[in-house]
This record gives sequence, C-alpha cells and structure tokens, in this order.
Amino acid sequence: MLTSLELTSDKIKLVPLNESHLPSLYEAGQGPSVWTWLFGNYCKSPEILKTWFQTTAQFDPNEQLVFATTIAQTGEVVGTTRFFRLDPANRSVEIGHTFITDKWQRSFVNTHAKYLMLTHAFETLKMVRVEFRTHEHNSKSRNAIARVGATFEGLARKDRLLPNGEYRNTAKFAIIDDDWPLAKQKLELSL
Repeated sequence: MLTSLELTSDKIKLVPLNESHLPSLYEAGQGPSVWTWLFGNYCKSPEILKTWFQTTAQFDPNEQLVFATTIAQTGEVVGTTRFFRLDPANRSVEIGHTFITDKWQRSFVNTHAKYLMLTHAFETLKMVRVEFRTHEHNSKSRNAIARVGATFEGLARKDRLLPNGEYRNTAKFAIIDDDWPLAKQKLELSL
C-alpha cells in the first residue's frame, strides 16, 4: 500500500531513505540530545548506521516506509521519520521513529513533515486513524505531537523494554479522520 514516494513542501522534502543518505544521516545524529528518548543510537558509528539501514530501515512497502528528512532548498539531511504499523484492514498507520538533528529541532521541520505525512495518510491512503507513541517522560515529543493535533489517549504501562533493562511507559496519541479537518486547518496556519 505504501510506495516509494516523495512528499514535499516549500521548506522540506521527505524522500525514501537510501544508502546515499547515510553519511549525512550519521552527521545529523551526532547531537547527544537526539538519542535521549530513542531506543538505541544507530548513529554511534558509520558501521552501526549501515547495519541499522540494512536491517531495521529496510521496508516492506505493505508495512512501512522510512524517509530521510531533508531541507528543500539545500538537500541537507536533518533526520528521519517513517510510516509503520500499516493496518489496511482497520485503515490505521503509525507515524514515528522520528529524529531531527539538534539545530533543526523546534523549527519548521517537524510541523512540515507531520503535515505532509498526515495529509498523505488521510487524503491519499484514506486512513481513519494515525497513531503516535512516545516515552511518557519525553515532554518535548509529547508537546510536538499535541501541536500537530493529536489527542492523548493514555499510557501503555511497561510497554517497551529499553536497552538499559528498564521498561518504558508509552504515551499514546492519535488523530482520527473526524479530527483531521480541524487539525489540518491549524497546521496550515503554522506552516
């Protein structure tokens, strides 16, 4: 259902991640705050990044699509994001596994990326539900998810085992098709 597509605005491009992006993605992943809340730092070394790309980031177009997030005017790779957990029967998808390099956090990048992805999910793929999940204590991510119009639906307790052996409680958010017109209108005002 997902295809190798490019989503573009006047400020960013989301392009399917390929091996040519890896050196730039490695550089983008060098800010330590990027990895505070993610499960593992796959930008620790070029070798780890390549292994991650060959295993985790490869996609079955029926299940997930991983994007390189780039600045439209320069082509600079500033992070990555993806559609995943595609469920055509229930018409739902999750957006996540997002990181944005330190210097582009709290800029237009996340708003434009989520606008493009949500528009594609609701208007092209005809999804009725788009989910977002983050660590319960990741206030920066929770605020960003709320800013794009998602509703907090609760905590999934001890949802994920973290690399340090502790369990993560996951804050779950969603936008449904009924919410999309108002969420889209608000997003468009902030583009």
